[in-house]
Amino acid sequence: MTSQQRVMAALDFQQPDYMPFHVDFWPEFVTAWKRAHDNSDDVDLKDYYGVDIYIAVGDESTYMTKAATIGHEDGYEIQRDGWGRTNRVKPGAYFMHQIDNAYDEKGELKYGDFDPPDLPERYERLDAIMDDLKQRYCVFVKTGGPFIRTYFMTGEVNLLMNMAGDKELAKEQVMRTAHHLAAIGVEELRRWDLYDTGVWIFDDMAATDLPMFSPQTAEEILAPAWGYMVDTYKAAGAKKVILHSDGNIGPLLDLFIDLGFDGINPVEYKAGLDCVKLREKYGDKLALIGGLSNGLILPRGNPEEIKDHILYIMSAGKEGGMVLGTHSVGPDISLPIWDLTYETYVKYREYPLSLPRGY
Repeated sequence: MTSQQRVMAALDFQQPDYMPFHVDFWPEFVTAWKRAHDNSDDVDLKDYYGVDIYIAVGDESTYMTKAATIGHEDGYEIQRDGWGRTNRVKPGAYFMHQIDNAYDEKGELKYGDFDPPDLPERYERLDAIMDDLKQRYCVFVKTGGPFIRTYFMTGEVNLLMNMAGDKELAKEQVMRTAHHLAAIGVEELRRWDLYDTGVWIFDDMAATDLPMFSPQTAEEILAPAWGYMVDTYKAAGAKKVILHSDGNIGPLLDLFIDLGFDGINPVEYKAGLDCVKLREKYGDKLALIGGLSNGLILPRGNPEEIKDHILYIMSAGKEGGMVLGTHSVGPDISLPIWDLTYETYVKYREYPLSLPRGY
């Protein structure tokens, strides 16, 4: 099977040749790996470790043509990004300080209408390599989601305050974002001909314990926007729509299934999302992509604990419906432990799964 055939069979709750695999690697992990492997500068770790999925995203920002460095201050750059945010940035640093927003205090957009979704420069970076990516991976389109992309423009606290105190304004803002993102996703599907796979919506909305808002608030304010995006993608021909969110989105899963999402990622074990328990509860209503604990179990480095954890998580995919993996692999996971993880997966991944007794 190709990666696309393998992943799509799994998402259809069929048994492919073997359980698909999906991870991302932090740059620091890649650097450490290459230092430990001579003559490896040309090695792509996604290929080396048999990753089956690639997530393709263009420039989905609302004001991409207005992004610019607009000043300097005490060793910092003052930048306006494609979301209309003004950020104070230390060159070479990962984090930034957001000092102004695309929305003003009255909830009005400062920069007018969003840039058109069909600007060619949004997609040119991937246009040239898409054919190669489709040969190597199961490629999905990606867009952000209406919660996270709206708070890029309002500021996170401001959006949460609106959701609590000015619900009509919040609904208007997230729906405006949803319309823009859906148009981007439809253009990506058309441009890259990825209808046979579909779209991932990245909408981080939860901490380790709980979502950042109640299920009632989600249903009232965000569900129409999520639903619009799912319906638009499926009407355009996307076979699957997957939701990515870090943290514990467990209290919202019934809503996501009702809205038509086909699966979730990364299914964070440390946040209480246990693949085996989710499979028992939801059966074939929800595909699971991820499941391994990159935040607790893998960094602890106990080989027996790790093997037990991998086999336990894999058992949730006995009938298909699962792509094994984790959110990402960072430098807190040692190279030998990562190799143990991958070797254990490879040993037991072929269907029908022949897991040891007890799993």
